[in-house]
Amino acid sequence: MQAFKQNKQLIFNFFLALLFFAGHFNQVIAQQAGPSASAGKVDFEVYNEFEAVPAGEFFKVAVMLDIQDGWKINANQPTEDFLIGTELNLEPREGFVIADMRYPKGKMLDVDFAEEAIKIYEKETPVYIEFRSSGNLEPGEYSLNGTLRVQACDDHVCLAPSNIDVSIPVNIVESGTPVAEINQEIFEDFDLAVVAGTTSGGNEIAQMFDESGFVWAFVGIFFIGLALNLTPCVYPMLSVTVSLFGGQASQDSTLGKSFSMASVYVFGIVFMYSALGVAAAYTGSLFGSWLQSPWVLAGIGLLLFLLALSMFGLYELQLPPWLTQKLGSAQSSTGGVIGHFISGLVVGIFAAPCIGPPIIALLAFVGQQGDPFFGFFTFFILAFGLGFPYLILGTFSGLLSKMPKSGMWMVWVKKVFGVVLVGAAIFYAGLAFFPAYVYYAIPVTVILGGIYLGFLERTSNDNKVFRSVKWATGVVALIVGFMLVQNLQLESIQWEPYSEEKVETATAGNQPVMLDFYADWCIPCLELDRITFTDGEVIAQTDRFARLKVDLTNYDSPEAEEIRNQYNVAGVPTIIFLDAQGNEVPDTRVVGFLKPEEFLKRVERVQTQSPVVEN
Repeated sequence: MQAFKQNKQLIFNFFLALLFFAGHFNQVIAQQAGPSASAGKVDFEVYNEFEAVPAGEFFKVAVMLDIQDGWKINANQPTEDFLIGTELNLEPREGFVIADMRYPKGKMLDVDFAEEAIKIYEKETPVYIEFRSSGNLEPGEYSLNGTLRVQACDDHVCLAPSNIDVSIPVNIVESGTPVAEINQEIFEDFDLAVVAGTTSGGNEIAQMFDESGFVWAFVGIFFIGLALNLTPCVYPMLSVTVSLFGGQASQDSTLGKSFSMASVYVFGIVFMYSALGVAAAYTGSLFGSWLQSPWVLAGIGLLLFLLALSMFGLYELQLPPWLTQKLGSAQSSTGGVIGHFISGLVVGIFAAPCIGPPIIALLAFVGQQGDPFFGFFTFFILAFGLGFPYLILGTFSGLLSKMPKSGMWMVWVKKVFGVVLVGAAIFYAGLAFFPAYVYYAIPVTVILGGIYLGFLERTSNDNKVFRSVKWATGVVALIVGFMLVQNLQLESIQWEPYSEEKVETATAGNQPVMLDFYADWCIPCLELDRITFTDGEVIAQTDRFARLKVDLTNYDSPEAEEIRNQYNVAGVPTIIFLDAQGNEVPDTRVVGFLKPEEFLKRVERVQTQSPVVEN
């Protein structure tokens, strides 16, 4: 019994010691984890640019982070994959759109836990947000809520990341009300901050200006405009240009006169897009939807069909005599200066459905600047890049009629362009009225056009050489057409219709999500579907994602606007990758068409930054 009492006392003393050390251990853990981990090292305060905001106006807000001495937080774009970047995520709020979000550039710091220096923020660090308020907002107090994700580190170790609740108060007053600026010293460094990696598609344009300077940025914009000529919507512009300059050129055409008319034609293209730039600077609007709406597509289809009929010789294109006389334009076979300028305006619209994503990205950036002259000049450079090839093509097409013996073979060449325009007209009309079958417009046009041009069209059949060229053209067209039909049979990614519940189910199961924002009338969306999403490697590498299609065909509907605001989508196609927690993976957003090789690089980046955990 005595031995038992002694052992009982020993056991009691052991548990007392165990409780003491457990309490001390928990105290140490409490200092390093839980609510007092990263969140305990960072405080914040919200500063507004104005004492109040008139409805419909832009305004800036700064969330000033106050980081505890001796601690740092990772930059928005951390230098190591295992580090969690600082990120402010705001919930969508009706009447408010995020126009811009900017983080500091950060500083490099050598630490014990990383081989290379890491990029960090320390002490007082601002995160800037620029909003655009709706003109329909009622005066009153509003609150924009969200979370700030931070991971605090010292020189030796990083703490667990934390999410800090953020609330931004906004006082809305009636439109036109004079308001005073406040906290201007806070916003002096706004232009030095770096555009956030997860906002809308204008970032790449903004980064180009930030990193390369204005001169090289404008050179880059010119080449972007030049590259737009590689999109399929621009191809009919070749036929239209040749029909305007080659089919109606007079024998007294000179190089100088052809160049002058081509310059006027290109100026029409440039003027249309430059006007968009000025409007964007004044309104801050993205308005990419009308560039890609079914009504615009149907109108383009009709115009192309009318142009095609002129290529088959049913009539010649020129302005009505009463209009040319009223405008004081010299009557000519080409319709004069006014005719070429108007033709340039119309032809510029032909390219809009395909070049929408880069146009929308540039509109977003210009709208943020609010400078009409900058908007005009930026779009002037872009549009001049787009129109430059047609300056050359128009100049030399105008001299085609002076070539020896050009008559009969030029008739056949015009009919080739006519077939191209008929196919393009059917394609555009199909996008507007029967998008489910539009895939077949191109192969059907190639096959039927090849049969007509190669074997049925009778021009210069007495010339054996030219007849052989026509037969060869017909055979090649048939081969290409059947290859295109075969491509339509290829397996593609299996998508599911989007719903918020499916996103929540995927994240609950630790599964990343791939969202494809598309519209039936969107031509680059069709390119992605038939070229990129039919690639075997793309299908395999995205198989572990929850792949959801977000239908924005009714682009301006309340439902479409709500989801566009939720994900900051400026136009279609847009591909967004969400990690297993439902957050967008930085620097992986796709705006516009990407070839399979480039698309796979984005997928690999997603898998590196947000690896899939096998269940």
